[in-house]
Amino acid sequence: MRLLVGLGNPGAAYAGHRHNIGFMALDRIAADHGFPPWRARFQGLMAEGRLGEARVVLLKPQTFMNLSGQSVGEAMRYLRLAPAEVIVFHDELDLAPGRVRVKQGGGHAGHNGLRSIHAHIGEGYGRVRLGIGHPGHKDRVAGYVLQDFPKAEREGLEDLLRGLSEGAPALVAGESARFLNAVALRTAPRSATAGNRPPAPADAPPPAPETGAAPAPRSALQRLADRFR
Repeated sequence: MRLLVGLGNPGAAYAGHRHNIGFMALDRIAADHGFPPWRARFQGLMAEGRLGEARVVLLKPQTFMNLSGQSVGEAMRYLRLAPAEVIVFHDELDLAPGRVRVKQGGGHAGHNGLRSIHAHIGEGYGRVRLGIGHPGHKDRVAGYVLQDFPKAEREGLEDLLRGLSEGAPALVAGESARFLNAVALRTAPRSATAGNRPPAPADAPPPAPETGAAPAPRSALQRLADRFR
C-alpha cells in the first residue's frame, strides 16, 4: 500500500491558490482513476482505491498547511506504513511552473507543510515537487503562494495535472522515470515536424515563380552563326 498526500489549505477561498496544487493533483488522480468520493478521516479527506496493481490511500489534510503533519502521521500510523511508503505532492518555489521533480528524503527547504510532516514522521518520505515559480524576493513569497494561478498559466496547469494523473500508476510502482516521462509528454512543447511546418512569417517575400523547361543547348554551328547576326 502507498499513502499519497496532497498539501494545501481547506476551503473554497483557497482552492485555486498556488499553495493548493497538491490538492489539485490528488483531485485529478481520484477523478481519473475512479476513486470513491472523499470522506472525512485522519483529520483530512481520504479516498482509497487502486493505481495499477497497487492499493493506494489518497489524503488531503484539512488541518491547514502548517499542521499537515498531524494528519499524515495519524494516517501513516493507522495504516502501519513506513515513511518510505508515503509520497507528498507539494508546491515548489525553486522550480519553474510546470516543472516536476521526484525526491526521496532530504530537507524541507522552509516549506511549512513539509516542516510539519518532518516533525511527525521524519524526513524519509517521498516528494513530488510541483513547480510554481518564485516571485523574485523572499518578502513576496507569502502573498505569492496564496494567490490563484493566473489565467496565462491555467492551460499549462491543466496539462500538468493530466500528466501527473496518467503517470501516477508508475509513481506508486517505484518507476520514477516512467512517471516523469508521462508528465513530460503532456507538458513539453510540441516541435514542428516535416509534415507540419509552421507558416511563413507574414512579411516573408513571396516564392519565386516557377519557370518553364530550360532551353536545349545550341550546337557549335548555331553559336557561330549567332555571331554574324
